[in-house]
Amino acid sequence: TRDAVYGVRDPWGFRPLCIGKLNGSGWVLASESCALGTIGETVLREVRPGEIVRLDSQGITSWQQPAAARPALCVFEYIYFARPDSILEGHSVHEIRRKLGTRVAQEHPVEADIVIGVPDSATAHAIGYANAAGIPYGEGLIKNRYIGRTFIQPDERLRQRKVALKYNPLPDLAGKRIVLVDDSIVRGTTSGPIVALLRQAGAREVHMRIASPPIRYPCFMGVDMATREELIAARMSVEEIARHIHVDSLGYLSVEGLRSAIPHGGVAHCMACFTGEYPVAVEATLGKAVFESES
Repeated sequence: TRDAVYGVRDPWGFRPLCIGKLNGSGWVLASESCALGTIGETVLREVRPGEIVRLDSQGITSWQQPAAARPALCVFEYIYFARPDSILEGHSVHEIRRKLGTRVAQEHPVEADIVIGVPDSATAHAIGYANAAGIPYGEGLIKNRYIGRTFIQPDERLRQRKVALKYNPLPDLAGKRIVLVDDSIVRGTTSGPIVALLRQAGAREVHMRIASPPIRYPCFMGVDMATREELIAARMSVEEIARHIHVDSLGYLSVEGLRSAIPHGGVAHCMACFTGEYPVAVEATLGKAVFESES
């Protein structure tokens, strides 16, 4: 309104929301703490699940609505969505991603010459893997900064086309055994083309390590992966996926490894895309087509 800013967070806390104060004279609400730092804001706190806040010249007024019995922050915020310089639940996103990389290195070791991450979303994961494995970390793929995120492209053909435009491999990868670390594999449409780029650059071996478990179940909470048919891990085994994307080996982080790396052991997070255990009741046949108008 003209006199106040209101913020509302859902009862499960699926998405983060934080409050910032500007030089003692203004208020800002943002989904990530990093946004507040760029404009000189001081982060005060996160809005709690089920909370409504009013921010005005008098300060903060809070109304706490009934929250869900168990909070369910989307775990993909830690894995992929949030910027690494954000703080969630009092924890550094960058540090959590390093821990995820460490866990997958412990679960899936391999002999290699270099560890690289898919930029920029898997950089921290790759650093964690390299440190834990004792393998040098380096840049292998240079990112075109003018191309956006491929995962959120609405069409598979567009996702595949963007990969070739988005990354360029360094020539000094020739003859090397590479560990390629990524944050996740959703549809598998970008992993294969990235591996092909590394093969074309002369990589001797490509071992892919994923810093999250296989995504086998759809999301009904707003992420564009709403059917099992589009999820490659719901249709193929790990070995089949490895052959499909042409890697020498493929290793996913286990659900237990994920829980050990995130706050509260995962009990306060939605992990339904990995486990099939949803925090809310969903219709088994519900798909994204229900929400899309006919063309």
